[in-house]
Amino acid sequence: MTFRRSFSTLAGSAGLVLAFALAACGYGDPDTTYPNRRVGGQPVYEDPNTRSTIFGPGGLFGSGGEQDAPGQAGVGVNVFLWRAALDTISFMPLASADPFGGVIITDWYSAPEAPQERFKLTVYILSRELRADGLRVAVFRQQQDAVAGWRDTPVDPAMGVQLEDTILTRARQMRMAAAGG
Repeated sequence: MTFRRSFSTLAGSAGLVLAFALAACGYGDPDTTYPNRRVGGQPVYEDPNTRSTIFGPGGLFGSGGEQDAPGQAGVGVNVFLWRAALDTISFMPLASADPFGGVIITDWYSAPEAPQERFKLTVYILSRELRADGLRVAVFRQQQDAVAGWRDTPVDPAMGVQLEDTILTRARQMRMAAAGG
């Protein structure tokens, strides 16, 4: 009897919380306008009937703009940066690639000429626009020690910047080719 009573109390409480949560999801007064964003510290008001949603332009299924190449809806980041990054690091095995989050992680790679050293990359595509600050590459390096196995070693920060530059150059080439120029 105690279990049944506590279960019904728990179910009733959960139902009440769910009802309040759903009530909070309403649109509110349709005549009220709220600032959608700020530009230069000033609020910008947009027509609520034309703002983008997850299903409209710039939403979940692509933006329809420069960042989506023809037939490539659904990629959450700049498609040229995404393809250029994959093209540039294609010699390394991929551990994971998330086109919606814009993260590419490689597995460890040892060059045949240096088997005692290996590298791993994490590429972050931070923007839906083709911009230099929309890309970051983190480089990790390990060297093999006969006693301790693989140990982390410092990486020259210029290596990540060089990879970023290579990816950006390739992305620009891809955009020019897609534009027909």
